Amino acid sequence: MTPQKNFYGTMKEFLKQEYDGPFSATDILIQHSDGKKEGLVLIERKFPPYGIAIPGGIAEKMTYQENAIKESEEETGLKIIIDSPIYRPFCVFSGINDDPRAHISSITFTARGYGTLKPKEDEDAKWAKVFDDNELVDLIYQEKIWSFQRHRKIVSIYMNDRRKLPEDLKYLIPQSLGDLTK
Repeated sequence: MTPQKNFYGTMKEFLKQEYDGPFSATDILIQHSDGKKEGLVLIERKFPPYGIAIPGGIAEKMTYQENAIKESEEETGLKIIIDSPIYRPFCVFSGINDDPRAHISSITFTARGYGTLKPKEDEDAKWAKVFDDNELVDLIYQEKIWSFQRHRKIVSIYMNDRRKLPEDLKYLIPQSLGDLTK
């Protein structure tokens, strides 16, 4: 016997009743100089899941690019300019078990940041800091400090693209579809 399929009048009805994800989020790799050093901006989350993270957040009713700009300003205090072309994100991840709250699909952009690092107090970032290449590699080695393993993988891909990722960390770079779920 074939199970009966439910039909819904609207997408909202379907989402409310049956949708389990993935839910969209935008993440943003921000290159910035804080006057002391040049590097990538990471945050520490003050709400669960705790740890180091790439600035970003759940997509709201706006374009992914606008969402990335909004999230970066809230979590870092920086104004950003997304790298060209803005229609081509840096990468997309959707690890089913990566976020304990829900199945999240992350659309990641790269950008340059301008201004002073100062997260908004009522937002998710406890702090935002610039990490240079050597510090980023040190953080990648520390699996347990990351809020989301996809962020560790995204930073690894970023460092690999810049030829700054040590050989013993290249296992983090997905080579096949199966690698995306590990």
